[in-house]
Amino acid sequence: MAFAEVSTGIISEFEAIVGEQYVIIDPEKRYNYSHDETEDYSFLPDVVLKPGTAEEISRIMKLCNQHVIPVTPRGGGTGLSGGALPINKGVVISMERFNKILEIDELNLQATVEPGVITEVFQNAVKEKGLFYPPDPASRGTCFIGGNVSENSGGPKAVKYGVTRDYVLNLEVVLPTGDIIWTGANVLKNSTGYNLTQLMCGSEGTLGIITKIVFKLRGFPQKSVTLLMPFVTNAEACKAIAEIFRAGVQPSGMEFFEREAAMKTIDYCEKIYAAKVTTQFPENMDAYLLCELDGNDDEVLMRDAERVMTVVEQFQVGEILFADTAAQKEELWKIRKNISPAVNAYSLTKSEDVVVPRANLPKLIVGIKEIGKQFGFNSVCYGHLGDGNLHVNVMKEQISDEDWNTKVVDGIGEIFKLTVSLGGTLSGEHGIGIAKKPYMPIAMREANLSVMRGIKKAFDPNGILNPGKIF
Repeated sequence: MAFAEVSTGIISEFEAIVGEQYVIIDPEKRYNYSHDETEDYSFLPDVVLKPGTAEEISRIMKLCNQHVIPVTPRGGGTGLSGGALPINKGVVISMERFNKILEIDELNLQATVEPGVITEVFQNAVKEKGLFYPPDPASRGTCFIGGNVSENSGGPKAVKYGVTRDYVLNLEVVLPTGDIIWTGANVLKNSTGYNLTQLMCGSEGTLGIITKIVFKLRGFPQKSVTLLMPFVTNAEACKAIAEIFRAGVQPSGMEFFEREAAMKTIDYCEKIYAAKVTTQFPENMDAYLLCELDGNDDEVLMRDAERVMTVVEQFQVGEILFADTAAQKEELWKIRKNISPAVNAYSLTKSEDVVVPRANLPKLIVGIKEIGKQFGFNSVCYGHLGDGNLHVNVMKEQISDEDWNTKVVDGIGEIFKLTVSLGGTLSGEHGIGIAKKPYMPIAMREANLSVMRGIKKAFDPNGILNPGKIF
């Protein structure tokens, strides 16, 4: 599709809509909006706009739709699939001024939030009122809540509490045509027409620009227990996960990481936080499970913890660490949360987040290592294996640029083929964006993709909103 350029006349109209101070044309400032956390992609937009109301976005979209100018909505810039990058230049709409928690309704356990609120800020605000918003992506200290909705983010607590879409009741959305709609109602049950709310969740900013979100909340669990369980092999750790669930235990977190991930992260944390990690990781163990149980009853939690330990003793497991202090729990979760930045600090990576049914995890992780040997790359694996979501960081290390862009890309394709053959799919929470777009035919038939294109056309007749993503 041929898009129009952003002329000086259009820039003047943007300034009239949002104010001159919120129209960014300086190249150095625009560069900050050209990339996210995905490898080394960079696409410089023609202009960056920082609107403050849905009505301003509506006027921007009407103008861009009229002139067929591409528009890319952007949150906190923490994406890992290139989903918010302006690959066709044009306009970036930054949501950073939409940063208010509008209401916390304690009686109905709901909150109305603007999309530019940082996820951890929102979590802390509801926690002060004894309420709980569970989705917790690793970037929660910097990512925007609207981006979480657009990518349907998850995190460690998804295994018990679900992902972002499980907490979204209603959305105010500006469509590519400039129309402003609410997608649903602020109710727990709704059988009125198509579920546009859920369609927006995970749509990666291709169908509309979210300007308000109504979340449902939960009561905050008051107690937790954390176990660190070392295993001789990755496969043994993966096998243990399914058995823990078969035993009737529902962890609030079930995280997996390899020894290499732990060692790199311990070194990273000690350098970044200037504090020695006290947790001991035995040298003869290749994999670790970090299991968290939460609730409000100490006896129930201890009973479940004992059941978990009984289950894992059937496998090649080392000495289990029972974290009995808040400081020790915090240290264990600090290690887990910092694996991604630690690995990325060590080497340029291609970060994938495949997902399979839990019982197929052992075959998946063994297969990934075999593919790495075949195609000449090392991978560091970790992730939310309680729900089957494995993060695979393929490291460049000494690989040549040519092989990195050809042979390794083919190897990642083989990982995706293996994942699909095991009943899984390409992404559990990072999204498709541009990074995984070439692999979509591995996971979906042309009939599926055709339906998606039809939905896109219905929302965005001129194809101006976040073009070139997903399919």
